[in-house]
Order: sequence, then C-alpha cells, then structure tokens
Amino acid sequence: MYLRQTQELTHAAALIVLQGAIAKAEVMNVPQCIAVVDTGGNLLAFIRMDGAKVLSQISATQKAVTAASSRVPTGGVSAEVETKLALVTDGKLTNLKGGIPITIGGQIVGAIGVGSGTGEQDVEVGMAGIEALKQAIAGQ
Repeated sequence: MYLRQTQELTHAAALIVLQGAIAKAEVMNVPQCIAVVDTGGNLLAFIRMDGAKVLSQISATQKAVTAASSRVPTGGVSAEVETKLALVTDGKLTNLKGGIPITIGGQIVGAIGVGSGTGEQDVEVGMAGIEALKQAIAGQ
C-alpha cells in the first residue's frame, strides 16, 4: 500500500477548539494566547485574549507545533532533553506545559498550544478546547 488515509482539522474545527478554550479561560479569569495547528504544525487559528502576555504568542504556537510533531503533550521531558530540544530546533520546539495533541477516534488531527497562565492553567484551557470539539462532533 502506497497511500494512507488521514484526517485533519478544518478551519471550522479549529475555531470550535479556539472558542472552547477561550470560554474556559474567561471562566478562569486567565487571559491566554491560544494556537491551533494541523498535524504538520501549520497554524489554523490563533488569538491573544485581551490582557494575555505578548510574549506568550510565540510560546503558545511553539507548544502547539511541538505537540503536533511529537504527538505527545508538552512538558514531559527531562531538563537535559529540553535543552537539546531547544538547541537542535533553533528554539522552534518547546517543553513548556500547555501543548496538547488533538485526538479524534484514536487519530491525531492537530494540536492546541496555550500560554500566558501557569502550566496547569494552560493545560486546563487546552483540554477545554479539545472537549468542545469532541462535543461538537458527537452532536453531529
């Protein structure tokens, strides 16, 4: 077999993820930078909420790209590997908490990256975005 079938997030799905994450960040009163990417790490949707840290624009996108390319949540590698990761990717990938692959039906379809809160807050907001998409798909 020479071809494989894949599923990717559409821009409509990316907006659902973004809206779900925004809603959670608002409830938590933690303004966030939120990035949604496809499996290739290409940006589909982004927002910097009012009051979110400006520099978190970069880290949120890096978190999403890292989660999409590594296929695991960010924040789980050792300090030694983290330093090497930053060096070999010229700072494009990161180990900061808040990058989460988006898995639908057992297949990774993209990733979300969240930054501007604590690592735990970033993860909570990201998970809310993913849950919003899963609920939307279930309601189809």
